[in-house]
Amino acid sequence: MDACTVRQSFSPKDYKSDVKPIWCPGCGDFSVLAAITKALAALQLPPEDVAVVSGIGCSSRIPAYTRVYGFHGVHGRALPVATGLKIARPELTVLVTGGDGDGFSIGGNHFLHACRRNVDLTYVVMDNQVYGMTKGQASPTTDPDWDGSKLTPEGAGINPFHPLVVALAAGANFIARASSSDPNNVADLIAQAIRHPGFSLVQVLSPCVTFRPEQQQWKRQVRTAAVDVTDDPARAARRLMTDDGFNVGKVLYQGARPPYRPEAAPSATVAEIEAQFAL
Repeated sequence: MDACTVRQSFSPKDYKSDVKPIWCPGCGDFSVLAAITKALAALQLPPEDVAVVSGIGCSSRIPAYTRVYGFHGVHGRALPVATGLKIARPELTVLVTGGDGDGFSIGGNHFLHACRRNVDLTYVVMDNQVYGMTKGQASPTTDPDWDGSKLTPEGAGINPFHPLVVALAAGANFIARASSSDPNNVADLIAQAIRHPGFSLVQVLSPCVTFRPEQQQWKRQVRTAAVDVTDDPARAARRLMTDDGFNVGKVLYQGARPPYRPEAAPSATVAEIEAQFAL
C-alpha cells in the first residue's frame, strides 16, 4: 500500500502538550481538558487542523495544555478572535474554551452575537459559578444567596444568568450541558458539537473546590436529562426555563440553521492595497 494512503491514528495524548496544568487539585477543569483531547481523538482530527482560543481565567489556560494551534487572548474576547479565525481559515476546527466569568460577564455581549452569527465554532464553558482565579468573587451564574465571598457576605442578591436560555434566544445552533464528573460524556458531547455545523455551546459544570468546596456534591446532584434532543426552539425553551441546572449528559437543542460562511474576498497584492489609499 502506498504510504501516502495510510491514515495516521491519533490518541488523546497526541493533543496534550508537555506543559503541566497548574489548577488546584480536584478542579473539574482537569476532566474537561481530558475530555477535549478524547473528543479530538475520537474525531481523528490532525492536531495541525485544530485551534483552541481562550480568554482569561483558570479554564482559559487550556490552549497551553494542548498540542494544537492556540491563542490565549484578553478577558472576554475569545469569541470574536475565534470568529475571525474561523472566517479567515474555514478549514480549521476551532474550539473556544473559558469560564462563566470570562464568557458571560465581560464577554457577555460577544456571547450574544456569536450565537446570533452562528459561525461554525464550538464553545466549551467550564461553569463553576465563581471567579476562581481572582479569589472567589460572585460570577454571573452565582446563586443570589451565596455568601461565601467577603465581597458579598450577604450574597450578591442578583438573579443568575441562564446561559443556555440566552444562547437559545440568541440563535445558537447546538446546546448541551454536561458534568466534569463524567469526562467520557463530556468528550462525547464535545465531539457531537464539533460535528454539528454552526455555533455550538457545551456548558460543563466544573466545580471550584477551592472557593466553592460545596460544589464537590455536584457529582451526587447531577442527573441524566430525561429528554430527547429537539430541533424545536419553543420546546427547548420550555425545558430550559423550568430546568434546575443539574440535568446533564444530553444535547438539549440541535437546530438546523445554516452557519454563517461569508465568501472569501479575492486576495490582493500589497501594491493594490496601497493604491486604494493613494491621495
